[in-house]
This record gives sequence, structure tokens and C-alpha cells, in this order.
Amino acid sequence: MSNDPSAIATWANLVTVARLLVSPVMFAAIDGRRGSWFATALWFVLCMSDLVDGSLARRHGATRSGAFLDPLADKVLVLGAMFTLVQRDVFWILPVVIIATRELAIQLYRTFVGAKGVSVPATQLAKWKTFAQQLAVGAAVLPLIANHATWAWQALLWLAVGLTVFTGADYLVKAQRARADSEVVAA
Repeated sequence: MSNDPSAIATWANLVTVARLLVSPVMFAAIDGRRGSWFATALWFVLCMSDLVDGSLARRHGATRSGAFLDPLADKVLVLGAMFTLVQRDVFWILPVVIIATRELAIQLYRTFVGAKGVSVPATQLAKWKTFAQQLAVGAAVLPLIANHATWAWQALLWLAVGLTVFTGADYLVKAQRARADSEVVAA
């Protein structure tokens, strides 16, 4: 059974909305520099649910609402957890602000072009970027690493920053090319 591309009520979107609704519990579970087994388990479940909604969308058909909601849920979860880690004095603010700025810019771009009927799905590299961000948060809340191997989550955080900046630039270059191509066609 395939979803209508304009459908809103889909199984994939249900999983995505559930991720958004559970995210405040995740933020509350983050316990600063000691880490938390509960936060680690919840983070793992939330990250795996991202794979579940993607699988459901591929099986039943992607929708425009899902193309908007899924990246939004990823950003809410990752940035919410990162800013919570900043607030708990774990993450340094600079890398989180760099990541947040790029994520906000791309989400605004998606919203702007989405209003014109254009979908901007995540590239494969952007999916790896999200995975690196998820790993950085996961490592920072995992008690074994949070307590004894801070270098690990710091390295993952800076890897996530690098991928975030690179993929943001990639989206900008592709947008400029598409704009130039549409101007040539219109001329």
C-alpha cells in the first residue's frame, strides 16, 4: 500500500511525531558530566525510531509532510539534547551554535522552497552528519564515556561540526546551481 504524497496521517509520521513528543523526557534525563544509563537507553531508542520511520516511509511511500517532519524531528532531538548538554556544562557552546546555525538555515530553506512545492530530501552525506551528531550526544550521555573518555565525545562533536558545515555548503551550492539552471530555462 502506497501513501499519497500529500498524506499527513501515515505510520512514518506517527513515529516521527512520537519522537517529538518523547524528546522533552530525553532532555530531562540528561544528567550532566556523569552520564545516565536511562538517557543512553532513551537516546538509543529515539535514534532507532528515526530508522523505523525512514523504513516505513520507503515501504509505504514518502510524503511531503514526512519530508518536512522527519528532518525537523531530527533537529529538535539533536539540538535540544546538545543545548541541554551545554546547559549542564558538558558541551562547549561554540560547536553547538555552529551546528544550530546550519540546521536552522537549512530548515528555513526547506520551508521556503517547500512552500513553492519543492521537496529537499536529505542527502546521504547529510544522513551521516545526523548520525555523527547522534553519536556525539550518545557518547556524552553514556556513563562510561562521559566519566572516563571525554575525548571521545569531543572528537565526535567536532566531526559532527565538520560534516554539518560541509553539508550546509553542499546544499547551498546545489541550490545555487538549481537556481541558475531555472534562470537559464526561463530565459
